Amino acid sequence: MKANSDILIIGGGIGGLTLALTLHRAGVPCRVYELQPEIKGLGLGINILPHATKELAALGLEDALAAIAVTTREAAFYTRHGQLVYTEPLGRYAGYDWPQFSIHRGDLQAVLLEACRKRIGAERIHTGWRCVRAEQDGNGVTVHFTGAAEEALPPQRGAAAISCDGIHSVIRKQLYPDEGAPIYSGVNMWRGVTWWRAFLTEATFVRAGWLESGKMIIYPIRNRKDARGRQLVSWVGEFYTPKYKRRDWNRAGELKDFIHMFEDWKFDWLDVPAMIRNAETILEYPMVDQEPLPRWSFGRITLLGDAAHPMVPRGSNGAGQAILDAVALAECLVEDPDPPRALKQYEARRLEATARIVRMNRHNPPDAILREVYQRTGDRPFRSIEDVISREEMAALTGSYARVAGYDKETLGSAGKA
Repeated sequence: MKANSDILIIGGGIGGLTLALTLHRAGVPCRVYELQPEIKGLGLGINILPHATKELAALGLEDALAAIAVTTREAAFYTRHGQLVYTEPLGRYAGYDWPQFSIHRGDLQAVLLEACRKRIGAERIHTGWRCVRAEQDGNGVTVHFTGAAEEALPPQRGAAAISCDGIHSVIRKQLYPDEGAPIYSGVNMWRGVTWWRAFLTEATFVRAGWLESGKMIIYPIRNRKDARGRQLVSWVGEFYTPKYKRRDWNRAGELKDFIHMFEDWKFDWLDVPAMIRNAETILEYPMVDQEPLPRWSFGRITLLGDAAHPMVPRGSNGAGQAILDAVALAECLVEDPDPPRALKQYEARRLEATARIVRMNRHNPPDAILREVYQRTGDRPFRSIEDVISREEMAALTGSYARVAGYDKETLGSAGKA
């Protein structure tokens, strides 16, 4: 077992694969270790906001993403009665230099994986390797793994180990063994994908309703339509419930547990209960996060993405923040060849920035507009939205979230061609 300068990436998800690509671009050798026997697309729809698209475009991936994703045109906010509250353009339609993409998580992962195989080499991507612990000394880090049958695999030696192994991170547990259970927000969500007729602009990201009486997020995620001219639509239903199960992104959901909340959601542009009933996949996930950590980096070991900052999945930001983590970490390793110093610098750049988003997602997500309308109307239809809330106030609510999350135009330096 020889010491070498490779960075060991634990986890082949969006954060891990993006890190591999950014390290390769910087000339830093790396190897990826994924616990699943095959890296394949799991999950449902996600959004790549302009700050993350900017980084993927810099990696030469924009055309590949545009070919399969929906280039999102606008956000639209509705009440559960089908009344339009507010619309605003998104991505390039809002004057950004980069688009917003709505995409199946598996499609994004496939694009990243294909680029990694071509650039760093398939032989540097190891599947079926389950991390059990990491150790370090003054010269490097040793990561221990087991295989599918829990047999010990050869320990791997590198210059540093980056934990990209998600919400159930083994390394996070090693670093913080007494952290405790995730914090439940009181909201459970059911997610699905359905092949359905195109609605509104065919590229609209819809938020509707509010939690006390049910909230929905609905948007198309594949550019290509099926033989019947339908789009693949991703949807999320949320409402308050005292009961929830252990967090697992791939837990199957039961229609009977949530469909009653949306039975009367029949808008002139979408029959929501019919769409839900025709889903090809339904998953269940509790809205949980964990309190931001005081530190991520311990010598030659650090955390990235969900392993570092699990957040309530609001605001389309989980995958995006993992992408930003990867870029920052690669930059720090180039700026300082000493891994412990580089990992501390990465932490300094990203820890507080992501902690602010974790806290923001708890209290003022981008759909706080709908909370305001719900509270001010008492969940009743309105005659005119201007009687309830001004357009300026709604723009301020979405704008404040964009600033905290780091994708406002001023932060990104876009041309601002609104």
